[in-house]
Amino acid sequence: MGNSYSEVFDKILNIRLKISFTTKLSIAGAVAIASLVQIPLVNPATVEARPNPETSHNFFQPQRIYTFKNHSGSIKSLTFSPDSKTLVSGGSHNDGVIRLWSIKNGDIIGTIRKAQKTAVESVLISPDGQTLASCSNDYTVNLWNLKTNKFTRSFIGHTSNVLSLAATPDGKILASGGLDGIRLWDLVKKRPLATLVHYNNISKITISPDGQILASGETRGVVKLWNLNSGQLIRRFSAHTQVVSGLAFTPDGQTLVTASHDGTIKLWDAKTGDFAGTLTENNNPLNHSNWINAIAINPNGRILASGGKQGVVQLWDLTTGKLLNTLEGHTDWVSTIAFSPDGKLFASGGYDKRILVWRI
Repeated sequence: MGNSYSEVFDKILNIRLKISFTTKLSIAGAVAIASLVQIPLVNPATVEARPNPETSHNFFQPQRIYTFKNHSGSIKSLTFSPDSKTLVSGGSHNDGVIRLWSIKNGDIIGTIRKAQKTAVESVLISPDGQTLASCSNDYTVNLWNLKTNKFTRSFIGHTSNVLSLAATPDGKILASGGLDGIRLWDLVKKRPLATLVHYNNISKITISPDGQILASGETRGVVKLWNLNSGQLIRRFSAHTQVVSGLAFTPDGQTLVTASHDGTIKLWDAKTGDFAGTLTENNNPLNHSNWINAIAINPNGRILASGGKQGVVQLWDLTTGKLLNTLEGHTDWVSTIAFSPDGKLFASGGYDKRILVWRI
């Protein structure tokens, strides 16, 4: 089941979007209690952007400053260090390598070979900048010392593909989501902590800025909100008709943004579960073959980036609903996006084996 799902999950198609906030639907959340089950070299490139004719803000016309081409396969995952000085990238099935890049000069400053047996599905750096975590279809979560790039230990417990990682802002808890459910790990003492839920086909997870709520997206399009302190299932709702491929809280924790292979990006009130809007482009009807693969929100809470099949990244103003820019540069599907913590940079990775770094 894991291998076939991974193949399907890698078929990324495109969505062109524009926001529509004209409707609000109320979705009642089902509430249940779930007890925690304890368990023992690169040249800068010129900008390639197609600004939205309705928008002329220079701030929203990013410049591409680096193009990294050293992975031998698709780029599966990206993350920035807390100080925004380092970019970490993870390769796909035929390139289970982690690379570290200097934002200052574009040099490779570290390579972790055979980081995972298969694709590096997700990478995450702890808030203190000391530990790098990675997960994979090989059912493991691996930890690395970022000072030495040396392996420290594996978290073993998942029985299927591990697809997503998230950490609490205080750096104490690491959560991993996979096709067999969600597990929690003590990131400080480097040991298993708990199993949040079994038998849920989890495709994405994220944790709220206050560290209190974990949001999970499933392969069936269901989104659930969990209380990390009590293990309580706060709310569940059918957000999409296909796999949830992106989840992100706005920095104020008020809005949850979800993306899916059904061709939509939706906004939800994180407290009530109320539907707040759907991103569409030019009011076109949905094309259900246009999957969305990646979204990310700038720390300023205003810009959302999305990526898809045509090798472009689209930037959205969440406060106005306007499409700000369509950025070109990839020659194949965009598979992952990350903003730097200082909000000045973002990176996109694709099936063209390239990473593009943009300055806002």
